Amino acid sequence: MMDYVWLVPFFPLCGVIINGLVGVRFPRRVIGPVACAAIGLSFLVSCGIMIQLVGLPPEQRVLEQVVFTWLESGSLKVSAGFMVDPLSAVMMLVVSGVSFLIHIYSIGYMWDNEYGTPGYRRFFVYLNLFVMFMLILVSANNFLMMFIGWEGVGLCSYLLIGFEHLRKAASDAGKKAFVVNRVGDFGFLLGMMLIFAVFGSLDFSVVLAEAPHKFAVGAAIPTAITLLLFVGATGKSAQIPLYTWLPDAMEGPTPVSALIHAATMVTAGVYMVSRASTLFLMAPVSMTVVAVIGAATAIYAASIGLVQNDIKRVLAYSTISQLGYMFLACGVGAFAVGIFHLMTHAFFKACLFLCAGSVMHATSGELDMRKMGGLREHLPVTYWTYLVSALAIAGIFPFSGFFSKDEILWESLTGPYGHVLLWVIGVTAALMTAFYMFRTVYMTFHGEERYHHHGIHLHHEIPIMNYILIILAFLATFGGLVGLPLIEGGNKIGEFLHPVVSGHGLPAVAEAEKHYPHLVEFLFMLISLAVAGVGIYTAYRMYRVEPELPERTANRFPHIYQMLFNKYKVDEAYDVLFVNSTKGLSNFFWRIFDTRLIDSLCVEGSAFMVRGFGIVLRQIQTGYVQNYALSIVVGVVLILGLYFLGR
Repeated sequence: MMDYVWLVPFFPLCGVIINGLVGVRFPRRVIGPVACAAIGLSFLVSCGIMIQLVGLPPEQRVLEQVVFTWLESGSLKVSAGFMVDPLSAVMMLVVSGVSFLIHIYSIGYMWDNEYGTPGYRRFFVYLNLFVMFMLILVSANNFLMMFIGWEGVGLCSYLLIGFEHLRKAASDAGKKAFVVNRVGDFGFLLGMMLIFAVFGSLDFSVVLAEAPHKFAVGAAIPTAITLLLFVGATGKSAQIPLYTWLPDAMEGPTPVSALIHAATMVTAGVYMVSRASTLFLMAPVSMTVVAVIGAATAIYAASIGLVQNDIKRVLAYSTISQLGYMFLACGVGAFAVGIFHLMTHAFFKACLFLCAGSVMHATSGELDMRKMGGLREHLPVTYWTYLVSALAIAGIFPFSGFFSKDEILWESLTGPYGHVLLWVIGVTAALMTAFYMFRTVYMTFHGEERYHHHGIHLHHEIPIMNYILIILAFLATFGGLVGLPLIEGGNKIGEFLHPVVSGHGLPAVAEAEKHYPHLVEFLFMLISLAVAGVGIYTAYRMYRVEPELPERTANRFPHIYQMLFNKYKVDEAYDVLFVNSTKGLSNFFWRIFDTRLIDSLCVEGSAFMVRGFGIVLRQIQTGYVQNYALSIVVGVVLILGLYFLGR
């Protein structure tokens, strides 16, 4: 099955071709199943690859398959090839599996979209294309092939976020995502160019094998390469300072939000850093930068999520914060733990977003939690699946998020590059996460039924959407069992990924490893559980026991509340520093070059010249025969005169 890895991105491409070129004749009942079947086949192939890979000895779990030579110019030779190893296998399984469920959910969610059957078909074409590029990204065997997938998901995010292009907010959000990601992608490009200049190749197997022999740990070249690559990761995975596009991405349809946040685009940066783990482990400065940016983003985004009232926007800032945890894990040298949290996060975050979509469907598109309340009885499946996923992201035992988040907190303290300050920041962000997630639970599903006062009439849950929520809730509950702590051989995913992300035995990493008794780890596990419990209880007190307490708290600390509610006004600062200044510079060039130089000299100047010639030539075309006869006589005389003078 590993020899057929090329089928994993090929099947979604088939879905794009069938629905995109032939599907104009298809009814809706055919379009959706075609798109779902394409992703479902990719998932089946990914399952077969994983089963075969697990059956091999650890040292044989690598296969490269070159389909054809793509580029060959001088010393540059790049193949269209794929790599199968534990890291790519896990990513292919997560991407195709979660995407398959989201595709099925989309059949019910998008059935009555305002764009009719053409819009329905366009949506599924974009969705298939998005997953195809993500599967290329995670299965590529070289940096340039990865970059094709990297740019492809950027393009598809623009198309899907701005899917409802008749709304200005959606159109603007799509453009913002596209532009901000181009900033990060410039860093990725520079890093890739530097890799080729140094190693003469872009193949992962060549670069990662030669790096430890070419440079010492801490050398300038690996540091420069990894910092440039990380700039690209901050754009794709929405980290400080390039995170601002992700909250606005909520303007897209909810299945798009679930796909971007759970399984595809935003996980690309984490995957890329993990894929290049050998280079990062050779650059301690870069590791520190990754850990600090990850920790800062985790607590920063969590603080904003504390006071937002749009349920999808809360989940968006939650995603940014959870991605910060993943980078924190990578930055302290625990790449396998970062990928583990990526997997569990895909399960519960997809469920949370799709639950939010179910709430939106029931409330005719309403997102403001202040207009909800009491939905528990009316949306029972949505409530229970949302609650399970909220418990998972809060880190409550035995739900999946407990295992991965607790492991990140432990590694942030004891990992090769861990530090007590990173652990404190991680624990504080965990407290905030538990609070804001159960704030959404209580405001949306409990308390007074406020939607009656706002003229909202509830719709029933859709069965096909409920089935997907139940499956994702099951994964959010039990998906973390592959990473059981404190049990020898229990952490299956860590053991599986270790050969790929361990830095190939770099001595600096081995020397930095610390070992503690299980009792100490168990104590810190209890601390993280207690912190999550405090966050949940605080939300319960504020939104169930004393509903007036949030308003009193906001009035008591108005400046802090406004700062958080206004998202630290970073968007406004970016508008002043970058957007408006760029517009001003563009207007300057428009006035000077377009208006005065190009328009005046070229366009208007050429028109004036043609007009002048026309005025002169018009004097010849008078319409009087005698004038024409005189012209002929004068011409004859001139010709004869020139002839005789010439002789």
